[in-house]
Amino acid sequence: MKKTPDPADRAVQQPGAAKAAPEAARRRSPGLRLFLIAMGSLLCAGFFALGTWQMQRLQWKLALIERVEERVHAAPVAAPAMGDWPRISAATDEYRHVRLSGVYLPGLTARVQASTVRGRGYWLLTPLCQDDGGIVLVNRGFVTEASQRGAPALAPRVSASACAEARAQGQGASVSGLLRISEPKGGFLRQNDAGADRWYSRDVAAIAAARQLSPVAPYFVDADAVAGAPGDAPVGGLTVVSFQNNHLVYALTWYALALMVAGSCYWVVRDARAPRKHSGGA
Repeated sequence: MKKTPDPADRAVQQPGAAKAAPEAARRRSPGLRLFLIAMGSLLCAGFFALGTWQMQRLQWKLALIERVEERVHAAPVAAPAMGDWPRISAATDEYRHVRLSGVYLPGLTARVQASTVRGRGYWLLTPLCQDDGGIVLVNRGFVTEASQRGAPALAPRVSASACAEARAQGQGASVSGLLRISEPKGGFLRQNDAGADRWYSRDVAAIAAARQLSPVAPYFVDADAVAGAPGDAPVGGLTVVSFQNNHLVYALTWYALALMVAGSCYWVVRDARAPRKHSGGA
C-alpha cells in the first residue's frame, strides 16, 4: 500500500530542495548558455565594428572640414564654365571661392525665405548672364522682411533676348563669393511653390524653370560682403560654414556597448564554471 507523504517530511525536505535549486539552475541547458555567449560575441563584434567605422568617419569629416576651410579662405578663382557644369559636385566644388562677371536680370530675382543672425527675411537670388551665354544664380545677400513689404511683384518671365538687352543697357557686374550646390525640394516641412513664387530653399533648377532661364548652372553663388554698400543693399557674406561632427561621441558609445556585452559574456562563462569548481573542492 502506497504511503502518503507526511507533511512534516515535506517541510524537512524543503530547505534542501531550496538549496539545490540555484545549483540546478546553473547546470540547466548548456545549449542555451552557448547560444547566449555566441549572440553576445556577435553583438560585441558588431558594436566594435560600428565604433571603428565611426572613427573612420571622424577622420573623413576632419579632412573635409580642412578642405572646406582652405576653399573658403583661398583667393577667388574663375567660376566653372559651361563645359565644366556636368562635373560639379559637392565633394570637389562646394564652398569654393569663385569670381564671375556679367549682367544681372534684377526683374527675375527670386526671394527665398531665410533666417540669419540679422533676423528673418529673404535671400535675393538674381540671374547673372555671363559672356559665354551661361546663366548663374547669384545670392546677392540678405534683406529683412520689413524692407520687402510693399515691394513690387516680380514677373517670373524672361524673353530670349533678355541677356542681350541687359548688356546693351550697360548693367555689368563683377561678383566674388562661395560656390554652393542647389538645394532641391524646399525647406524643412515646406515645399517650394513655384506657381505662387514662394521659395523656401535655393532650388536652382526649379527657380530657373519658373523663370524660363536656360542654360543655367547647377550651382549658385553666395556673394561676398561688399564694403561701403548702401544701407538698403542686400547684405552678403552671411554664409554659415558649419559641419556636425559627432562621430567621436558615436564611436565611444559603440565601444562602450561592446565592452558591456563583453562583460556580460564573461559573467555568463564565470557563472557557468562556478558549480564545477565548487563540486571539485568538496
